[in-house]
Amino acid sequence: MLPLSQIAVRLVVATVLGAVVGIDRERLERAAGLRTHAMVGLGAALFMVLSAFGFHDILGTPNVALDPSRIAAQIVSGIGFLGAGLIIVRREEVRGLTTAASIWVVAAVGAAAGAGMYLIAVTTAGLALLVLAGLRPVENRFFHHRHSHELSLLLERGVGSLSAIESAVESVGRRLERVVVVPGASGAADRVDIVLTPTAARDLNSLMDHLGRLQGVRQITSER
Repeated sequence: MLPLSQIAVRLVVATVLGAVVGIDRERLERAAGLRTHAMVGLGAALFMVLSAFGFHDILGTPNVALDPSRIAAQIVSGIGFLGAGLIIVRREEVRGLTTAASIWVVAAVGAAAGAGMYLIAVTTAGLALLVLAGLRPVENRFFHHRHSHELSLLLERGVGSLSAIESAVESVGRRLERVVVVPGASGAADRVDIVLTPTAARDLNSLMDHLGRLQGVRQITSER
């Protein structure tokens, strides 16, 4: 059995590396951020320690055969349930795949740290962080992904026009998927929630500038 100090080091390394990978997800305000990644790394490391050393007292017992790799194999498949919970499909757009993949990698990092393979764990965590954060500018530069967007506008009653909003949306080659008007109380500005068809980020910025210049529009809020 390993000394408690060595077990503690393995758990701490797995937790820290998981948190490091989770920083990028936390920065982007994803469902699984720093704490989730740290917990996954910690849990995977503990499972590995248990798998390798948790049954030391019964080794050598007649008719008892142990396979130390069995828990590691279950981590690989079991983490899929957590990853699946992070993936959502919204208006024919899949979200959460990258976060689910980072959770899966962090589980492997934690397992490596739990097995005492520190160099491999650190290298993998560094590569994961490089992919998540370092390749984002490259992706944004060369691949213009389109996403559905929601915009909320505060529109002065009797001044703003829904037809003007629709025309502004069509000016960037998009159309409205849904429009919801929430009347303001006691003559206050109405809130208009609109959902756009998939729109590139640069087109969205142009659209928001255009909408901001429309008569009666007081405020615009974008959500993704």
